[in-house]
Amino acid sequence: MDGKLKVSDYMVREVVSIPPDFTVEQARKKLIETEFHGLPVSEDGRIIGFVTAKELLRAIDRPNDKVRDIIKIGTISVSPDMDIDDASRVLFRYGLRNVPVVDTDGLAVGMLSNIDIIRSHIEKATPNKINMLKTFLEKRHGIRINIKRRIISIDSIRPTQHEVFADELRGRQYEIRRGLVEPLIVIQKNNHYVLVDGHHRVLAARDMGVRQFQAFVLEPDRNVDLGMERSADAMGVRTLDDVKIIQSSHHPLVQVYTRLLKDEAPAGNKK
Repeated sequence: MDGKLKVSDYMVREVVSIPPDFTVEQARKKLIETEFHGLPVSEDGRIIGFVTAKELLRAIDRPNDKVRDIIKIGTISVSPDMDIDDASRVLFRYGLRNVPVVDTDGLAVGMLSNIDIIRSHIEKATPNKINMLKTFLEKRHGIRINIKRRIISIDSIRPTQHEVFADELRGRQYEIRRGLVEPLIVIQKNNHYVLVDGHHRVLAARDMGVRQFQAFVLEPDRNVDLGMERSADAMGVRTLDDVKIIQSSHHPLVQVYTRLLKDEAPAGNKK
């Protein structure tokens, strides 16, 4: 958890590229099939350029032109071993939405997008939450806790929150589909995991048919009686099915403000 995060930790590994002899129309159709705003152009497995949606739009009235004729040869790229913060600066400085990840042999091994950068920055807050929880539990119970990151079964999770918001569940499902899967924070007990952080995430994933989820697992050196688990018992919350989904109001994060502006006639029209 203390090591620096790299591009390889966040890049999409399935690279969709097109050959330079693709026509504008073929490239347009291929781009529409992806989640990206541009595609690497490769020849013999090596990146020779990059075609953007803007370039395809400029050539939309020439559908039979070749991609090699509308792009600049060469492209900005990042390496899989680059620090994720340095990669974010590359995208920011050059105004890029996507950038190919290229290894030392010039082969494309992934794609990095603005969404991946945002995901990395959101996840950076997680270690602070974990360390604060670890310190609190160790002092309160006189225990030692190890932290491990691993995939756990959703069925083995015991919630500690009695309600969630339907609009936030939909938002989390959107994030999961786009690859923003922030790990849960759980405490390991004898035969289950007590969920500390991530109720909306795990319920959204379960509704999507996901059976397992990444989690930071706090492993105490002995079993302890957790106040949050007692509180969940008192509320009758033992499984994810016991968590109430609120449909009638918004999650506090999602607030809609309506601003009514007074119509004013131009100064010259005033009587």
